[in-house]
Amino acid sequence: MPTPTPAGLPETLRASGYRRTPQRQMVLDAVEELGQGTPEEISERIHQTSPGVNITTVYRTLELLEQLGLVRHRHFGHGAPMYHASDYDTLHSVCHRCGQVAVIPGKLLEPVARWLADERGFVLDTGHIALAGLCTKCAAEPPPD
Repeated sequence: MPTPTPAGLPETLRASGYRRTPQRQMVLDAVEELGQGTPEEISERIHQTSPGVNITTVYRTLELLEQLGLVRHRHFGHGAPMYHASDYDTLHSVCHRCGQVAVIPGKLLEPVARWLADERGFVLDTGHIALAGLCTKCAAEPPPD
């Protein structure tokens, strides 16, 4: 995956042979404003100011921005992927029962990443990690029949 330039979207696009379009900028801006979101949430944010941008454009643009290293995505169960800026360093816990997603600081996995690198030569990609289990409420309830 290419490393985005510190200068931002226009330079990253140009260096990869793409043009900067208003739609590409709007999608990246929406991702950054939301912190993270599904393609539908990103599309809703864009529609607040530009109702003419369709969901297909949002999906294609997210795919391009991910190829360029500007955004990344995570999957939480069977739902839509969540896109976030590539420097958005968080993890998530996902409840098996109710689907609640909670944000966890990404730095908590640093000891695990360090161990994997030192012991196995493995470079951990925390951008696609979600921890699954039960939230406090669901853990306190009896299991469903």
